Amino acid sequence: MKITALIEDEMIQEVVKTSGAKNITEAIKIALKDYLARRKLVELAKNIASEPIEFYYGADQLRDINQR
Repeated sequence: MKITALIEDEMIQEVVKTSGAKNITEAIKIALKDYLARRKLVELAKNIASEPIEFYYGADQLRDINQR
C-alpha cells in the first residue's frame, strides 16, 4: 500500500538511525511492528491483571506430584 504522510524529517531520521534500517520504508515498518507488539503486550497485561492466574497447588505439592 502506498501512503502519503506528513512527518517531521528529524523524526524520520531518528527512526531510521535508531532502528538500523536501510531506508525510510524499512524504518517505518520496524516502528509500526514495534508499536503493534507493544500495544498487544499492554492489552495482554490488562487481561492478566483483570483475571489473574489461579494456582491450585503450591510448590511443595507440585514437587510431590512430579516425584510420584
